[in-house]
Amino acid sequence: MVGSDLDRSLGLYPTMMISMGAMIGSGIFVLPALGYKKAGPAVILAYVLAALVVLPAALSKAEMATAMPESGGTYLYIDRALGPLFGTIAGIGAWFSLVFKSSFALVGLGAYLLLFAPLSQGAVVYVALVLGALVVVLNVSGTELSGQIQAVIVTLVVISLAAYTLNAGFTLDTARFSPFSTEGNIGVVTAAAFVFVSYAGVTKVASVAEEVKDPGRNLPRAILGSMVVMTVLYVAVVGAIVGLSDPDVLKGGGPGGSASLTPMADGAGVLLGGFGVLFISIVAVIALTSMANAGILSSSRFPLAMSRDDLFPAPFGRIDARFKTPRNAVLLTGALLLTLIAFVPVIELAKLASAFQILVFSVINAALVAFREADVPSYTPEFEAPGYPYVQAFGFLAGLGLLTQMGTLPILGAAGIIVGSALIYAFYGRARTDRTGAIGTIIHARRGETDEGLAPTDRE
Repeated sequence: MVGSDLDRSLGLYPTMMISMGAMIGSGIFVLPALGYKKAGPAVILAYVLAALVVLPAALSKAEMATAMPESGGTYLYIDRALGPLFGTIAGIGAWFSLVFKSSFALVGLGAYLLLFAPLSQGAVVYVALVLGALVVVLNVSGTELSGQIQAVIVTLVVISLAAYTLNAGFTLDTARFSPFSTEGNIGVVTAAAFVFVSYAGVTKVASVAEEVKDPGRNLPRAILGSMVVMTVLYVAVVGAIVGLSDPDVLKGGGPGGSASLTPMADGAGVLLGGFGVLFISIVAVIALTSMANAGILSSSRFPLAMSRDDLFPAPFGRIDARFKTPRNAVLLTGALLLTLIAFVPVIELAKLASAFQILVFSVINAALVAFREADVPSYTPEFEAPGYPYVQAFGFLAGLGLLTQMGTLPILGAAGIIVGSALIYAFYGRARTDRTGAIGTIIHARRGETDEGLAPTDRE
């Protein structure tokens, strides 16, 4: 027998650790060298700029999560605000993007794994597949168990990173910060666009809102608390990497003279020699696996929520009676994850998905504006985002500005996701729903009409 409700088993700490776990990954262990190549030591400012652009979306999602503490996150808010077409695009796009990011994490850990394990490059894919399968099994087995393991892992990783940066403070070479901005302001903005995905996990915890205890209190604290902690941690770690590592290694230490894929290990080698490389490499493998776990946990809730709204086949909305998890949605997400790892050049395609993430972070601000202006009776958030509507306007425009710095291929990738999702809605979801969303209420009100197609913000 299967039900439709999930257990509220996650307290504040595991919820915050899920959010942080979705961020502690490529943003720390892979992207700093790529950002350094684009901005020089000013890559530190790029991380701060990216955080400022993400913050409005984090505030907006924190508010909407307390009004709609259900599974679905990005999909749910955009669907209820802008209607099922935009909801389908957001849901499928965010699902693909997050699974790409998780598969990128598992494949990307190979560069660190090869630093201490006697494996061939080809064997790394098999290791990633095994770890991916374990993550899927863990998520089928229970959200509480997954959250508890996530909390332990993230705590240990944060302690390790703090120790790394504190020790680096006594060893780093301050001369490596001069000149600070080698590529000017444009270089900082371009680097910010590429490291933006480092913060993308901050709001993914909203997709598991239905499994959070006391969501009106815990969700805003988890989202905003993890945002603050990770911004400080990113700046500290990237600063340590810049101060410890040889600039030539950061810029050209990767395959074929590309940016280094193991910048944390580059700095650790200077700090603690071979032991430092071994230690950081093991931490990286654990952290990237944790990131994949958080990604599967949150991304699997998108097909669950869409199924409940008849925009996805009904089996994906069922809850396993024994484990109280969306088993079918997790298995579908896991199948996509393993397929990407096995057959797709994930590292390249992950760049394409990142542009869509920036776009979604911009649109989520518009969704909050739609709810506020429509004055939906059932929209009663326990937390209200400050600075409305100026903060949301800044987040929307700043996100679009960063998007222009992503390059042609990532933008085309985002366009492809939009077109594909729209086709799925046209051929499957359109005939099954007549909702208009909060934006429809606004339009009808201006025409002096009554809108009967607004989906309620609470699930009956």
